[in-house]
Amino acid sequence: MSDKENSLELPEERLATTDSQGRRVFLHPLEVYGFYRRIRSWLHLVLLFVFLATPWIHWHGSQLILLDIPQRRFSFFGLTFWAHETPLVFFVFAGVALGLVWLTAIWGRVWCGYACPQTVFIEALYRRVERLIEGNSHQRRALDKAAWSFHKIFLRGLKWVLYFAISWVITNSFLAYFVGSQPLIDMVLNEPESHWVPFVMMLFWTLVLTFNFGWFREQFCVIMCPYGRFQSVMMDPHSMIVYYDQERGEPRKGSAPKGQEGDCVNCYRCVAVCPTGIDIRRGVQMECIACTACMDACDEIMTKVKKPKGLIRYARLAAPLSLPFRLFRPRVYLLTLLLGLLLGSFTYLISMRQDISVEVLRAKGLPYTEISDDIYSNHFVLEVNNLDFVTRSLQMSTETSVLELVTAQNPIEIPAGKTVRVDVFITFPVGFVEGGRKLANIKIESKNLILVKELPLVGPNR
Repeated sequence: MSDKENSLELPEERLATTDSQGRRVFLHPLEVYGFYRRIRSWLHLVLLFVFLATPWIHWHGSQLILLDIPQRRFSFFGLTFWAHETPLVFFVFAGVALGLVWLTAIWGRVWCGYACPQTVFIEALYRRVERLIEGNSHQRRALDKAAWSFHKIFLRGLKWVLYFAISWVITNSFLAYFVGSQPLIDMVLNEPESHWVPFVMMLFWTLVLTFNFGWFREQFCVIMCPYGRFQSVMMDPHSMIVYYDQERGEPRKGSAPKGQEGDCVNCYRCVAVCPTGIDIRRGVQMECIACTACMDACDEIMTKVKKPKGLIRYARLAAPLSLPFRLFRPRVYLLTLLLGLLLGSFTYLISMRQDISVEVLRAKGLPYTEISDDIYSNHFVLEVNNLDFVTRSLQMSTETSVLELVTAQNPIEIPAGKTVRVDVFITFPVGFVEGGRKLANIKIESKNLILVKELPLVGPNR
């Protein structure tokens, strides 16, 4: 093996991002172009819009996604929930978690490489800023090694100022998920003294994101993220991974007599483009985020040396690779069934749920009261629960002119997320109640909602 190849070979006893003394080795992956790169670039643009624009979009009068923990209210695509509606909130989060497990069972760590916010923001924003200011991979490495000068300080300073500005935008957008977009705008337009706690939180998380996306980067995936450590539990032999075909690639160029070499030319391009600094030719590794950069890089080299693409490709986790890929298998069946049950249960609960719920209770005391010789009254208590995020106005009326509805206030105002008890008196002539008991209806209207509730009227048995 040549000296150049020795210098490119990664150590086996430690992470590629650390040196022999345990110090951090900063990665400057080469930019790669190809089929999978184009897919990721377009997907990242879509996800950037989703991550940053979603909290600023309102639908049916509520924020598209709102996780207002202090007020214990949540909104998902027009559906509003309160903390006491734990089953509905559980179905939402359980569905997201189980969906990630289902996706991993089928396609490995495709979430990490394509949709994880850590990957999206670094690849779509921070690395682009870095390349724009400091140049390509080789120029950035040269700048790292260069002595400190005005030019280096200016470039590094400008880069970190832009990093901070981008982190500030991201922090504010994500803060809007938790405090609401309109309250956030009000806080931004006012003096920090009037809202110190949110201001300090915003500043703190801006610094955290700047540090994470600008400096920590792949270390978060390798050291802190738990997903890479328990991914093996979620995968099975038919799960898809980024795979180096050893049978085709080995022995590599330079390690066997000419004519007996495999297709791998040992160019180390797959290592140079890897954002976590691994050598995919060593097999499945925890640090691999399945970003497919090595696949595009290898396909580019294979094209240049006039060999078939796919030396590094998506393949099943376990050999023999000649067996066909099985999408539906016991694990996937079970996860699909659980997802279906979650979705079905959630859909049923949503279909049965109304923004305004009313419970009718008979008030304590006498079953009826005589108002005059032939007029009687029944006393009821209505428990009205408003599940909407805005105050709702309710108008109550009877369905027949024979009955009269008497209450302290009609219409009544029900604050958002509150339950209000309303005393209602229904008066009726003595002849209306036959045999001492009769069911009657009252109508409750609010916006486009009409509820009809039955009231068991009680009177003298004449």
